[in-house]
Amino acid sequence: VDLQGMDGLLHITDMSWGRINHPSELLHIAQSVEVIILDVDRDKERVSLGLKQMSDNPWEDIERKFPIGQHVKGRVTKLLPYGAFVEIERGVEGLVHVSELSWVKRITRPSDVLEIGQEIQAVVLGISIEEQKISLGVRQLDTNPWDEIELRYPVGATIKGPVRNLTAYGAFVELEEGIDGMIHVSDMSWTRKINHPSEVLKKGDELEAIVLSIDKANQRVSLGVKQLEGDPWSLIDTRFKVGDLVKGTVAKIASFGAFVSLDGDIDGLIHISQLSEDHVEKVKDIIKVGEEVEARVIKVDKVERRIGLSIKAVNYNDDQLKKESASFESLRPSSEMVGLEQAFNLATAASEEWRPGQD
Repeated sequence: VDLQGMDGLLHITDMSWGRINHPSELLHIAQSVEVIILDVDRDKERVSLGLKQMSDNPWEDIERKFPIGQHVKGRVTKLLPYGAFVEIERGVEGLVHVSELSWVKRITRPSDVLEIGQEIQAVVLGISIEEQKISLGVRQLDTNPWDEIELRYPVGATIKGPVRNLTAYGAFVELEEGIDGMIHVSDMSWTRKINHPSEVLKKGDELEAIVLSIDKANQRVSLGVKQLEGDPWSLIDTRFKVGDLVKGTVAKIASFGAFVSLDGDIDGLIHISQLSEDHVEKVKDIIKVGEEVEARVIKVDKVERRIGLSIKAVNYNDDQLKKESASFESLRPSSEMVGLEQAFNLATAASEEWRPGQD
């Protein structure tokens, strides 16, 4: 600025209380302006000038003008990856963080829903006079759908919705726009060991499930499919008794035995010692995946969800069967015999594998 033969510097930060990206937005060459002298440095022959100081500082009474919770209107002045700046008064801008744009919509960038110059409404969330910052929120204009989530989806209620996404640990089902419920793999079946939800589900499937729990603080709804039906293991001892002859299909082979799929989606385990009277080196030398077999039930354990089967005991009499059942039970404390859930985990590395739904 020409001060009658001497230059003064009007810094961009002293041009306006509001946001200016370049001096040309406010001034042009040869324009006459009235300014205030802020500082004179005789040694460096420098004069600092101020234009914004010609008007009152809008931040001095900011808390009275914009109390927390007040609804305000403003114009979007700048869009950044983390939020949008909104001018709510000349020289006063507030920031709407991207997380404050919607309760439920997944907004990656503010530019996906806002544009420069757009007039919007917002709610004042916080004020820092020292830093001259105002936090604004748009989603607060609406009721948080999570506030009364338990009224719309009470625990125990049956819901229907499309499968929106699959992960290694479960499936997400859309309850309403922006709100998903998650079905953990362990809640998909009482009897099957499901390693990945894609074995039984795919995106877009319409699914029915039961609400198991709600965590409002972390915005999570837990769902279950297997709970739509009773646990078949609760009455297992009425369906399978020691001594029963059963037929099934070899579902999976592991180093310690073979899993046989029985009636009602129940799996039984034929330990390697129960395949033959002769010593067996490898299970796959005796039976193959997909083979139909007949076996005798020699153990039913409701607590550990385990049914022990034997091929070699098919023609045993009662005394022989009692001895074999006792022999099988003696395996329980050792590492040779495990519960079905553990056994399925151990069997994942087996050379011949089966997945639910596989032909």
